[in-house]
Amino acid sequence: MKNTLAAFEDFKIRRIYDEEKETWYFSVVDIIGVLIQQKDFQTARKYWNKLKERLKKEGSESVTNCHQLKLEAADGKKYLTDVADPETLLRLIQSVPSPKAEPIKLWLAKVGYERMQEMADPEKSLNRARENWQKHGRSGKWIQQRMMGQETRNKLTDYWSKHEITKEDEYAILTNIIHQEWSDVTVKEHKSLKGLKTQNLRDHMTEAELIFTALAELSSRQIAETAEAKGMIENKIAGIKGGRIAKRARIELESKTGKKVISKESYLPLKDIKAIDNE
Repeated sequence: MKNTLAAFEDFKIRRIYDEEKETWYFSVVDIIGVLIQQKDFQTARKYWNKLKERLKKEGSESVTNCHQLKLEAADGKKYLTDVADPETLLRLIQSVPSPKAEPIKLWLAKVGYERMQEMADPEKSLNRARENWQKHGRSGKWIQQRMMGQETRNKLTDYWSKHEITKEDEYAILTNIIHQEWSDVTVKEHKSLKGLKTQNLRDHMTEAELIFTALAELSSRQIAETAEAKGMIENKIAGIKGGRIAKRARIELESKTGKKVISKESYLPLKDIKAIDNE
């Protein structure tokens, strides 16, 4: 995980990036400080503690969805701190009467959860993604494959969500199982090979990597559907089987071409690639 600071107006907000989940988590107290316009940490913390108690009594899931991760404090040491992903924070913000509520929502949309607006309008997400890929020099063929792969991914996660897979870490675990089965590397190892940090792995895959990822996820879903898999254990089995189907196809292709499918190629800017080479 990577600790960084983000700025909102003249406030500093601590955040941490979970590479496996590809999600930013923000310090709840820091966000509260912005909402009540209070830079004193202890004052903001007391406000958050009272708000937390009230929300718990009301049965709000927002508090339940908060986690504790180690963030650096003013004294330079790291302490367990309440953090939340932007989706949870958006719900918490609604509980705090503040003129800064709307500005902080827009800020979160930019720095932490760009899908916030896209959740209400999926077409906006597709158009934005297509434009972004075009700006970064992706070919029409690559973009088509990337979008087809995303559709395959969405169908798989939709199946999981309807069959007792509900937690974010469960999605990450199953995704990693499928990926490791077909590619022989974990998601984290694959990102490291390409020199990626906070970037989305799929946005830096080659056409072949996208195709085999899609094959593995398509196979996993169809096997799960056939077996009517439910919960982690049964969906893990389906993921292993689905991943192995793609692995056999990958090995067959590599034997015919003499080229490895898993590649360190990425679409990182040249300056970033040079920086990685010098590390």
